[in-house]
Amino acid sequence: MPEPSPSVSPTMVRTTMRAARVAEPRRVEVVEVEIPEPAAGQVRLRLEGCGVCASNIPPFEGREWFSYPMEPGGLGHEGWGTVDAVGEGVTEFQVGDRVAALSQHAYAQYDVVDADSVVKLPESMAGKPFPGEPLGCAVNIFKRSGVKAGDTVAIVGIGFLGALLTQMAVEAGARVIAIARRPFALDVAREMGASETIVMDDHWRIIEDVKRLTDGRFCDVTIECVGKEWPLNLSAELTRERGRLIVAGYHQDGLRAVNMQLWNWRGLDVINAHEREHAIYIEGIREAVQRVSEGRLDPYPLFTHRYALDELGQALEDTIQRPDGFMKALLTLE
Repeated sequence: MPEPSPSVSPTMVRTTMRAARVAEPRRVEVVEVEIPEPAAGQVRLRLEGCGVCASNIPPFEGREWFSYPMEPGGLGHEGWGTVDAVGEGVTEFQVGDRVAALSQHAYAQYDVVDADSVVKLPESMAGKPFPGEPLGCAVNIFKRSGVKAGDTVAIVGIGFLGALLTQMAVEAGARVIAIARRPFALDVAREMGASETIVMDDHWRIIEDVKRLTDGRFCDVTIECVGKEWPLNLSAELTRERGRLIVAGYHQDGLRAVNMQLWNWRGLDVINAHEREHAIYIEGIREAVQRVSEGRLDPYPLFTHRYALDELGQALEDTIQRPDGFMKALLTLE
């Protein structure tokens, strides 16, 4: 290890780190690997933690198109921590800056990431977890939804994303009808400000309930957050003529059959709210930082389960099974 310089943390004396990887379907192992060095234009992070994303479920469960074992730290993309070293040409970050990052190997003690994928965290968030990617994703979905004051908004599926969207819609002055399967999730929706809650169990009863709550008009905006076919079709039924159907669920497990006749007849604006442009991802994280620092968005009650690095397998199992009280899992890496 070279002598410390201003671009490398003086406390950095280790040469290896612990990293988790999916060794085979439904089996995670922790391995010892070399600590990565930042290239030009990159920073290295000493990670404090990483959120566990539902998009990790397919590779954890196993699909024929995945190869095992996966890369150490791989799948982790919701990390936050402290800048530990900076590569050549990086001037906007310094060793010691606390940041959130959109990286790809954050199920580990260290990760390297391009500087344009890093967002500084203010002093007011010191010591608090901040999985930037899902928070930025929620902000971007909300912006794409076009929710405004006076709208009636149905949010179908109250997990971490649905709860955040409930908060933002209420803060914007909308009336929120929250629809979820779990009683715990409906309690959370009420805490986030939802005006009405409906158990997601019977397709036609839900439609009739929303019809009654909206005097037969249905909803200006419906945001589907589940990622399954039935909730997607239910969401279309709950959206008024010329309303907006927002697809926020993670639909990655096969084709969908939708009622195109209904979509066409009602003249729905159907918006896939998943962003793929890198700059917009990062702007969403920046706006999430601002909202949280200003007290306009409070994710902290939603971080319900914490796990050590060695417990990533259990964290993923719980993300699948969603035990009572579960909203969002975080790995703690310090």
